[in-house]
Amino acid sequence: MKRRSFLLGGAALLAGGAAALRPRDHGAPYNDYFRQLNAELKAHGPMRPSLLIDLDRLDHNIEVVKAFMVKSGKHYRIVEKSLPSAPLIEYIAQRCGTRRLMSFHQPFLNHDAQYFPDADLLLGKPLPVRSAALFYEQLKGGFDPARQLQWLLDTPQRLQQYLELAQGLNTRLRVNIEIDVGLHRGGVRDAQTLQQMLSLIAAHPQQLQFAGFMGYDPHIVAIPALVASRETLLARSLTIYQERVALVRREFPQLWQDSLTLNSAGSPTYQLHGEEQISNEVSIGTGLLKPSHYDLDTLAAHMPAVYIATPVLKATGAIELPGLDEKSRLISWWDVNQRQTYFIYGGNWMAEYEAPAGLQFNASFGHSSNQEIVNASPAAGLRVEDQVFLRPTVTEEVLLEFGDLLALRGGRIVERWPVFRG
Repeated sequence: MKRRSFLLGGAALLAGGAAALRPRDHGAPYNDYFRQLNAELKAHGPMRPSLLIDLDRLDHNIEVVKAFMVKSGKHYRIVEKSLPSAPLIEYIAQRCGTRRLMSFHQPFLNHDAQYFPDADLLLGKPLPVRSAALFYEQLKGGFDPARQLQWLLDTPQRLQQYLELAQGLNTRLRVNIEIDVGLHRGGVRDAQTLQQMLSLIAAHPQQLQFAGFMGYDPHIVAIPALVASRETLLARSLTIYQERVALVRREFPQLWQDSLTLNSAGSPTYQLHGEEQISNEVSIGTGLLKPSHYDLDTLAAHMPAVYIATPVLKATGAIELPGLDEKSRLISWWDVNQRQTYFIYGGNWMAEYEAPAGLQFNASFGHSSNQEIVNASPAAGLRVEDQVFLRPTVTEEVLLEFGDLLALRGGRIVERWPVFRG
């Protein structure tokens, strides 16, 4: 969304011409779901911006994932960056019967090792070797990286750096190789590079152990059908994956084990992998909470389970722009959804207004992290200290902005879950 300073707002709005005159939908009061949440938060909430996790809806999404696992026979790995709270991760892990986690950030990796000492951890992206060294320096507890951690590596050069780290630490590193299956975001793209990396692993069995492959494929649902169909893109991806697996089994049989991690899909594409027998696990994080950017047909069975709630601080009536003052009445005359103005506690989040219906961002004022302005029609019925609800567009980073997560069941706050730090 384009951001503008309110100092340019009046001119920008008047220059909008026909855009400013478009008819707009009127708002509406809370539906039953948000009416109950509003009452609960006004009575028992912190009266500041809060991140809500709906456990009933999360449970529904967990059941969808579990059904897929049963049908496909694949393992489930929890993507920690999208769910960065130890109690939230543990809640999902227990219900899904998995101890497999995927981590993307060195401080969080150390949290994982401390909070989940029995976990199997796979890095979701290659980290600088210095980050890996810091992990070992800060490691606490009984977690054993030589058995339980897979470093994701993508080039012979980075593999050489990690080899030297292992030699310096006098330990062995498990190495999962990132392969490019069509996303073109790095990873091994050719057999020669893969052979070079596998040869280095095979030559140093005391320091390196081959642990498997990761081939992430969200492009399958992102590329327009006019470019290539999903069926074509999935087939290409699986062909590449199969070729990499076949190379290991053919040329490096001493590295092959049936227990290797062959990780493939993420939230957007996991449902497309129900029939293939090449990969043996998928990773899902954001899909369990389903923010708005994950409104995909492949996740149609999932329900939105995460919201931001923040109280109304001020209600000032019809929109009044600095400089235009009373002349601003023309705007609310044309647009009924400008006839009520509210200033909320905080703002400027990666989120979209959800409830009451009809709330709209005021581009003339622009975003504010302190008191963001939002407009509505009188039908919204908001009063000071009522809650405005927003639906995050993504979960990673957003879940870290509000302190403890508020876990709700049946519309009631039942838990307060701390998030990761670092």
